[in-house]
Amino acid sequence: MVNKETIFRSALNAIHYSGIGKLAGPAFKGNGAYLMLHHILPGGGLQTGFAPNAGLEITPQFLGEVIQFVRQRGYQIVSIDESHKIITGEITCDKPFIVFTIDDGYRDNLIHALPVFQQHNCPFTIFIAPQITSGTSELWWRGLEQVVADNDCVKCEINGQQYDIASSNTAEEKAAFAQIYWPVRNLPEYEQRIWIRQFCNDYGIDLDEMCASQAMNWDEVRQISSDPLCTIGAHTINHYAVSKLTDEQVRDEVVSSGDIIEQKIGKRPEFFAYPYGDEGSAGPRDFQIVKDAGFKLAVTTRKGVIYDEHADHLTALPRLSLNGAYQETHYVEALLSGVPFALFNKFKKLNVA
Repeated sequence: MVNKETIFRSALNAIHYSGIGKLAGPAFKGNGAYLMLHHILPGGGLQTGFAPNAGLEITPQFLGEVIQFVRQRGYQIVSIDESHKIITGEITCDKPFIVFTIDDGYRDNLIHALPVFQQHNCPFTIFIAPQITSGTSELWWRGLEQVVADNDCVKCEINGQQYDIASSNTAEEKAAFAQIYWPVRNLPEYEQRIWIRQFCNDYGIDLDEMCASQAMNWDEVRQISSDPLCTIGAHTINHYAVSKLTDEQVRDEVVSSGDIIEQKIGKRPEFFAYPYGDEGSAGPRDFQIVKDAGFKLAVTTRKGVIYDEHADHLTALPRLSLNGAYQETHYVEALLSGVPFALFNKFKKLNVA
């Protein structure tokens, strides 16, 4: 069976090699784009074998290549605050803009990404979820990966469904992870975190140790935020999919995340990113709550570039993912053309419903 990744890669290749991207780009590339990253690691995204979260990783080398590439293609790299001013018309920009954004705040951002951004004098934003920074968040997707990788068989119960899955080789590991991932992802947020803690505990995985080993702590966040290239944004407290929460719970996650970050680093964040950020994880109610909380701008993971019409939807902006499976600049060029998303969205510029 051909998977979605293969289909999407083929589509991007077709857009690039056919020349459609260059021909149609002027009509669809819009005014700029927000690029999304998570981990920047040596070898990131290039792993062979069982590595289900490799898409969240890119190499420092590729990050540097993308920075150089977009500048060569006539884009102006700006801070997220400058992008807000461009979209709202407060300042003008005679080039399309690019904003680099990183979600969650992992330690590799400091160790491996910061030197690249400094080398290229490239501004960037990191969206912090305080519970991750405190080292006590359940990075459930990583915990699930570790359990599958460490065991020849995985047994569990999710929503009354029993699972007993072999995972003794790479093919079985991939199948086991794929079979369990969405049932876990779709659990109500609070139930999900209770479930993953018990599951990992049963298999001897310490989620707090895993989180603390991967995330920047508050001293490190303060260190990276002191660099003038860096902007710190908010990302909820607990990295919850806000669409699954009540109005009151969403407001608390949104407002309190800003409160905690301000207390810890001495500056209140003005920008926000929705955890997961797809259509099923954040919607119009949440966009309004974030706006009412006073954030100037918020980014989703809905795919697309920025058009004039986004000025009326500043807390529902799309992004383009720098995915570990697509670490070649011609994929970036195809994405920035806007053509894939024009086709996907049936030529509608906005996807905010």
